Amino acid sequence: MKTLVTGATGLIGSSLVRELLNDNIEVKVMVRENSDTRNIDGLDVEKAYGDIRDGESVKAALQGCDTFYQAAALYVLWTPDSKVLYDINVEGTKIALNAALEQGIEKVVYTSSIAAIGSSGPNKLANEDTEFNLWNTGDHYIRSKYLGEVEAKKFCDKGLPVVIVNPTGVTGVRDIKPTPTGKIILDVLNKKMPAYVDGGTNIVDVEDVARGHILAAQKGRIGERYVLGNENLSLKDFFGLIGEVSGVQPPRFKIPYSAAIAMAYMYKFGSNITHKPPVLTPPGVRFASKYTYYDVSKAVNELGLPQTPVKTTIEKAVNWFRENGYVKGV
Repeated sequence: MKTLVTGATGLIGSSLVRELLNDNIEVKVMVRENSDTRNIDGLDVEKAYGDIRDGESVKAALQGCDTFYQAAALYVLWTPDSKVLYDINVEGTKIALNAALEQGIEKVVYTSSIAAIGSSGPNKLANEDTEFNLWNTGDHYIRSKYLGEVEAKKFCDKGLPVVIVNPTGVTGVRDIKPTPTGKIILDVLNKKMPAYVDGGTNIVDVEDVARGHILAAQKGRIGERYVLGNENLSLKDFFGLIGEVSGVQPPRFKIPYSAAIAMAYMYKFGSNITHKPPVLTPPGVRFASKYTYYDVSKAVNELGLPQTPVKTTIEKAVNWFRENGYVKGV
């Protein structure tokens, strides 16, 4: 039988497709007609065309498949129309999972996010049981991923065998967009990040996350969520690692939260006029100033999630960005 992957052209999805092919699993990908397919061009996969917001196209793509990786999502920190985030990340999830239920799929892995999990601060690690407490960031991506996971859990009650995975700050090769995490690395490399705020994050290699998806399909308990992460780093230490592996001076100045928020509102005002993405957003500053530190032991112990050293992961990302023309002067 075949496996269907949605979101296959993205950072996580394209790595997942490669891991599945390495395991000699037949892979079908569902892509939109106008998708940028550079990440999967040349791979031995069957293509189906559709959109997770179109249930009939998902059902057609699922024919002949026994496993479904629902990795499609819109991952942006700003968009002129926030409604599209909810259309894709919430309604699209409902439609796609309902199609899987109607098709009798044997195993579904739903790609959620740590955005759907709460933050416990710098002195306590959050985990799969931490109550969501990020609504007040005002970030529509965070809210949409939380609501999307709520919908995914409902399908477990309907009998769909869903396992939920929650990747942390995913980093690595083939970040063609780039993702918000990749853009942070690029901003350091291109010297567009002069300062930082107090905060912390968890960084994980995209190839480990891809393997974590497969392990979740094989070993994950139905209805459970698994944080796919690795090392907790303060933003200062994260930027320091980027500087260490790249030879670029990382941002040295820490600015107060109040100053960062004020700047973000100025950029937001400018974006309302230009309709171009702002350098900073108020929700982005609110989220960055939190310490999103996680205990990843459940995924490591139950699934066998790999733990590539974060320094190695960042080096891979830096090299890929440089080799593919994303860094100025290289």
